[in-house]
Amino acid sequence: MQIAKDLKYSTYDACLLDIYSPEQETNDVFLYFHGGGLENGDKRDIRFHGDLVEKGVILATANYRMYPDAKFPDFLEDAAQAVAFLQKRYPNKRLFVGGSSAGGYISMMLCFDDRYLLQAGVKPDSVAGYVHDAGQPTTHFNVLRERGLDTQRLIIDEAAPAYFVGLKEKCPPMLIFVADNDMHCRLEQTQMLCKTLEHYKLGYELKLMHSRHCGYVNKQEEDGRYLYADLLYDFFKKRNVKKVRIAKTRV
Repeated sequence: MQIAKDLKYSTYDACLLDIYSPEQETNDVFLYFHGGGLENGDKRDIRFHGDLVEKGVILATANYRMYPDAKFPDFLEDAAQAVAFLQKRYPNKRLFVGGSSAGGYISMMLCFDDRYLLQAGVKPDSVAGYVHDAGQPTTHFNVLRERGLDTQRLIIDEAAPAYFVGLKEKCPPMLIFVADNDMHCRLEQTQMLCKTLEHYKLGYELKLMHSRHCGYVNKQEEDGRYLYADLLYDFFKKRNVKKVRIAKTRV
């Protein structure tokens, strides 16, 4: 495995990414945004990278501006710049975009609201697929805090991924994760998002994990493998066509 660390993808100091590459030639790149409530976390907070790279996937993990130094939508603009950076670096490969928790919120916003990718010079339909892992489909609680609002409120406005569902006829393939013992309301919010996608006939795959919030991401199985890497790889390999049926699985 080859590792390139702290590559600067934007003018801001926080905008650095690491790239883990397999020795063999590959066609797939996965850009992953870490969680942490848009105020904590780091691109190196992963353990599944070795398994995914071993399967032949280039993995890029990105940092982005966070609270208290950032404000909405700084982190979304950063994420779009990371997509643009990787598309320029790997022009002939399929780029998948995803993240966990706050990173899942970011991936959903890029997926459903085209403005951020377009501002970065990226064609929205050029993204091969998205992984929305336990992201908040309503307005993120720290965006509410920035506005001086109660962070427990459920608001759907232009800072909410769900606000944009239905504004375009199709979306790239989506893999959605959520846990049956997720944080308060996250399972129900994710179910609302999925029902809205179904209403507009937008396909997705849902993995309902028997776990706490994102507890499966870095969990190592008894045989040493990371199930999360297996599920990601299966999704990437199935995305040879853009039409995706609705598929729900309990894991």
